Amino acid sequence: MMHSNEGTEKIIDEEVQGTTLTLEENKDNSKKLYIESYGCQMNFSDSEIVASILAKEGFNTTQDMAEADLVLVNTCSIREKAELTVRKRLEKFNAVKKTNPGMKVGVLGCMAERLKSKFLEEEKIVDMVVGPDAYKDLPNLIQEIDEGRNAVNVILSKDETYGDVAPVRLNSNGVTAFVSITRGCDNMCTFCVVPFTRGRERSRDPQSILEEVNDLWERGFKEITLLGQNVDSYLWYGGGLKKDFEKATEMQKATSVNFAKLLEMTAMAQPKMRIRFSTSNPQDMTLDVIETMAKHRNICNYIHLPVQSGSNRILKAMNRLHTREEYFELIDNIKKIIPDCAISQDMITGFPTETEEDHQDTLSLMEYVKYDFGFMFAYSERPGTLAERKLDDDIPEETKKRRLRDIIDLQQKHSLYRTQQHMGQVEEVLIEGFSKKSDAHWMGRNSQNTVVVFPKENYKVGDFVNVKINECTSATLIGEAVGLSEYN
Repeated sequence: MMHSNEGTEKIIDEEVQGTTLTLEENKDNSKKLYIESYGCQMNFSDSEIVASILAKEGFNTTQDMAEADLVLVNTCSIREKAELTVRKRLEKFNAVKKTNPGMKVGVLGCMAERLKSKFLEEEKIVDMVVGPDAYKDLPNLIQEIDEGRNAVNVILSKDETYGDVAPVRLNSNGVTAFVSITRGCDNMCTFCVVPFTRGRERSRDPQSILEEVNDLWERGFKEITLLGQNVDSYLWYGGGLKKDFEKATEMQKATSVNFAKLLEMTAMAQPKMRIRFSTSNPQDMTLDVIETMAKHRNICNYIHLPVQSGSNRILKAMNRLHTREEYFELIDNIKKIIPDCAISQDMITGFPTETEEDHQDTLSLMEYVKYDFGFMFAYSERPGTLAERKLDDDIPEETKKRRLRDIIDLQQKHSLYRTQQHMGQVEEVLIEGFSKKSDAHWMGRNSQNTVVVFPKENYKVGDFVNVKINECTSATLIGEAVGLSEYN
């Protein structure tokens, strides 16, 4: 996978994989929790929820596994590599267990459902397996394992949205935060395991979302990202699954809140808070969302719009419910309504039956859009997906590698083209922290989510600063501050 931007949060950020959480200590808590997270941003967000639930059960977090009473690993089943990593970690935990027999080990998250029998019964390497919808059941499950029984809850829920559990912000820079708005997904893309690991799509009550956003503002956060596997299909009509909307009452339908409305409510609730969202889906994104973005200055001009392939034949095989032409039409509309909107992609190369012609279609789609950055993968079959059951993974490894190289090279060219368009501009940047490369520089992002670095001077983390852009690489803008923005 390639990053064309310091630490983006779109799909899987390699740099944060396996990070442990640390929270402020509660003096009254006597037990220690060690929790590691893998996978997408949704999992990191879930770990915060878990930590918050367990804080009430007497657990403080620790960075030292050896002293932990409970060790949890929040897993991902998107890629094989993630699975191997988790397996290795579990072996490590078990080695520690020999010296600390009171320690309990649990697996959370997307891998839980599939590996429960393996981990619990066959290999006996864990005490507890908890799926992504069962976190509220943790207090009971912990009691079970304290009494010496294995605990499993991988039931996928129809209504669990964690609307009322305030997440504890872990490893936060204190400036940017994620706010979860939907869970699960109803789009059955054949390569994707999310509908099976995270269940049917349901939306969280807008009131609880706004309360969380207001609370974050009170605590000094300056930017939030509304998070969901598929944010565009957010739909609140008093609870219930997205797919049951047609059975709602007339009153429920009339007062329902869709994603554009939620975006507007959020933007208006905190007019000085920057607002982003991720992930969007081409078939679910509506023009009212783009119009809402254009209307509110505090909604960032950036859309992560995964396409996965440029070939209509492959899009159909993937069960992406849009064509290349419809995607272009959406891109044209975005550029018309928000001319300086940045767009990023996810691309899968080497999907079963992909021909050279299909591959050329992907490259020509990229030429048309010229994405600001992207996340590119060679297809790898995921257990439990429709593609695994129905399609033969028939593209040779070396062909996948070569096509991936083509895609990455082209993306790099486009990323540079896009960063060069910022040269000479003065852009508003929210300072997030130190630049990785130099302590004398701040790092932040502009509205388009491009990383900007500039000399610190007397500015501080959390300031909105106007920065004149003087140089660039394909991933980073380099400039100098010309003053605070009127936005502070």
